[in-house]
Amino acid sequence: MITIKNSEQIELMRQAGRLLYEVLQMAAHMVKPGVSTKALNDAVDQMIRDHHAEPSFFHYEGFPASLCTSVNDCVVHGIPSKKEILREGDIISLDCGVKLNGWQSDSALTVGVGEISKEAQALIRRTEECFFEGARRAVAGNRLGDIGHAVQQHAEKAGYGVVRDLSGHGIGREMHEDPAVYNYGIEHYGAPVKAGMTIAIEPMITLGDWHVESDEDGWFFRTLDGSISSHYEHTIAVMENGLPEILTLPGFHWEGEN
Repeated sequence: MITIKNSEQIELMRQAGRLLYEVLQMAAHMVKPGVSTKALNDAVDQMIRDHHAEPSFFHYEGFPASLCTSVNDCVVHGIPSKKEILREGDIISLDCGVKLNGWQSDSALTVGVGEISKEAQALIRRTEECFFEGARRAVAGNRLGDIGHAVQQHAEKAGYGVVRDLSGHGIGREMHEDPAVYNYGIEHYGAPVKAGMTIAIEPMITLGDWHVESDEDGWFFRTLDGSISSHYEHTIAVMENGLPEILTLPGFHWEGEN
């Protein structure tokens, strides 16, 4: 069931989103050659708890960490490890959730480790653009298919793959709520977008083919062809009028808005 949030509930999610933004910015600044993914996780976990919040991912459906660290061909759900040391030229997706005062936020970004290739830079940039293309369609009166269609078209126009097996989602008191928010779709199709909906839009875009498979542990999802993958996500609120508010990107204003 899709839940509609009131202004007070959205404000609580805004507070959780603001903290999560600061957490991910801190983690992104730590990314450099020689750093372990476990060190990133430990810093994130500490910062969240220091702010009297909960790391949403920790023990969620058995996940053993507070941060997903997905390197190169790993699309999502990478488990941090002291043995996984970042190397020059890698790219890494940092995906995290924060629960504050009973309300959730979810966000991810992909960053380069040291100097990365031009093709990796272009993939990361395009993935971020895909998010904004999709989020622009999260307007009351549209349908969920409009969001997915916009993401898909922007990625495929550049020759990239759009992962089909994983999706964005509703979010609120729970990390994953209805509806599923796919990164592909048909315009004017799917559930209607309504004011008060809060959803996480998260393009997962690959340099090569879009097919993925999970490791034996059931967590790591990797590209079948070994191509690198980029992930970018924000939690948004559909507003009564105009474009959505990005709750995990404080201070952001859509072009042309005050």
